[in-house]
Amino acid sequence: MSARDDARRRVLASFGARGDVADELLRYDDTPFAESLALPPLPLADEAFVGDWARYLARAGEDGAWEVLREVLVQLRFPVAEGVGASPEYAASTRAGAPAPEEGGVELDAPDALSLVLHPTAAGRIPVLLAGTMDDFRTLVRALTRRNEPAPLPASMGACMVAGYNNWERVARLRRAWEAGELAFDGAADWGAAFRALRERKELYQDRFVILGPGPYSGVPAGEMGMGEDEWRACSVRIRLEHECAHYFTRRVLGSMRNNLLDELIADYVGIASAAGGFRASWFLRFMGLEGDGYREGGRLQNYRGDPPLSAAAFTALQPLVRAAARAVEAADAGHPALCSTAEGRARAIAALAGLTLEEMAADGGTERISARMAGAADPALAAV
Repeated sequence: MSARDDARRRVLASFGARGDVADELLRYDDTPFAESLALPPLPLADEAFVGDWARYLARAGEDGAWEVLREVLVQLRFPVAEGVGASPEYAASTRAGAPAPEEGGVELDAPDALSLVLHPTAAGRIPVLLAGTMDDFRTLVRALTRRNEPAPLPASMGACMVAGYNNWERVARLRRAWEAGELAFDGAADWGAAFRALRERKELYQDRFVILGPGPYSGVPAGEMGMGEDEWRACSVRIRLEHECAHYFTRRVLGSMRNNLLDELIADYVGIASAAGGFRASWFLRFMGLEGDGYREGGRLQNYRGDPPLSAAAFTALQPLVRAAARAVEAADAGHPALCSTAEGRARAIAALAGLTLEEMAADGGTERISARMAGAADPALAAV
């Protein structure tokens, strides 16, 4: 065992986690991110798919976002209903690019309220779909990530990153370019051969985009946040947006995006600090269901138990660790209030936190450790801590 893991185990013991429970948490809490703060020049150039989404956005200004997206995202031309994802017609359209039905398809409660933007981030712009209602958000998530099946979704869910999306509109455009002699694939004498070559170049046809809902963040009502409905709704959208952009940054720049509590703390840190002018641990803990002494069923913490999921004992032991880590982040952030005020600052803040584990944040001296890394993030000329 490394000296770092030894130190982490001692922190876990101080929170009452020993033996098999400590082993579980050591595996779960480990970070895949490098400790160094070194980052490439920011912002990064847009990924290849963004150019196509810029075309969609321009058309949406004339025809409306829903009409354009229904045309280019093939799943939206199938209804959300039991068994749709297993039908031969669905497979032909979503896996082989066959024409989708012109009639029927997804129905939204408020199609005219759906909006599309290209949001600038330090990792490049990313397409964002903002649904007009939470029911419409859930319908879009089911259509675009659950094979049009009416799958259950967590009540606390209000955002979704769609990754590795096979965009058949882009494929069709590439086919037209190939047939016109404007695009070549070595040794491809027919479209079948060209398509096989194309499949190896995922950047040419796979997209990444975000779906956001307009409801209260993590399902927490405005009254519990001490805000009016409209104020909390606007704040919730901002938190969600920057939260998902943080995930996009860690995936594209730091090489990992996980359904893990460390990732969620980092993303909520950026979202809350962007929306509130600073990180508020009490907000984060309420969102996680940890505002009281125990865990409130329905909080987001249960969504991040891992695969395989944490045992009941490890899940219970994780809770005080999360509380301590969040409070240390809040205390450190207070000394760097402007860090999350710009896209580049948010990126550097992400890198500062990503190199630490929950145990290192929660340990005695964790605030100072985090603050030192934030100081390096605020001034990139400083050496990595």
